[in-house]
Amino acid sequence: MKVSISVEHLVNGSGITGVASCGPLAAICGRGHCNDLTVSTTLQSVAFGTEPGLAPLSAPATIEEWWLSAVALGGQGRYAQARAALNVVDRRTAGLAADGDCVYASLSASTRASFLRQTGWHAKASYDDGRALAIVAGRGDSPELVAAACDALTGLAADALGQGRLALGWRLLERCAEQINRLEGESARLWRQVIRLEWVSAELALASGDFTPALRHAERAVELAAGGDSLRHKVKSDLLRCAALTGFDPGQAAMLAGEVFDECRSSGLLPLAWASSMLIEGVSGSPTTPNSAALGAAVAARGGVFRELSL
Repeated sequence: MKVSISVEHLVNGSGITGVASCGPLAAICGRGHCNDLTVSTTLQSVAFGTEPGLAPLSAPATIEEWWLSAVALGGQGRYAQARAALNVVDRRTAGLAADGDCVYASLSASTRASFLRQTGWHAKASYDDGRALAIVAGRGDSPELVAAACDALTGLAADALGQGRLALGWRLLERCAEQINRLEGESARLWRQVIRLEWVSAELALASGDFTPALRHAERAVELAAGGDSLRHKVKSDLLRCAALTGFDPGQAAMLAGEVFDECRSSGLLPLAWASSMLIEGVSGSPTTPNSAALGAAVAARGGVFRELSL
């Protein structure tokens, strides 16, 4: 007998998102329910606001809501469900030529790339990021189109970093900065893109062993994120600052990363909890609770497929 499972079940099924199924990792599996708010408001708050760990999510209806669902689920490490939500975005935007549809088609591709990159698949991610850029290239200078292009460019820069192509990464960031500068006076609408530019700048500097500029970019990201509502962006900016501090004071870096780790656990940000655990264990030599192996296993259980690294 063939069993049909709806996308709505994949996104909201209690067997996947329920806290009770998470065992010792329940503290980072989800926080409360979001049924008392409008769908768009709730999804915005989870994806880019103050409640990134809320689960289960309200059922999305519009293309924007499906994309917000994917972002929210990805932030919680629910990669299989997030990819299912992106599949809906792709189906609903396929063959459509309106700018709004192209924007979400591009955002879907760059979001999919970010999930690959977070689990080590930088080369594969570059294909999706390249597609994201191609979808919106040459279509105009509206803030929405520029934002999508910048997401693709910073993604491509991070993909290049992961493949050891640092010079290419910097050139791509220069193109991103040029895009942002073309919309002078619209920086408030491009807040994510400006923060991401600082993130990847810090990461490229770290990859070169240049801790001073890395710290400068990370602290700028912290400053920018502090002016917004997105807890996830604040936490990731703090984590990057900790990484940059390892070049100056490893003990302080590990201590501050411990605070980031605790915030990730209480906020349901599993991928960032795993990343902060890796940093702490690498710097201090002491395991976190849960440790990075357990957190990585939890990510894998939710659909995150890690690339095996060879020395």
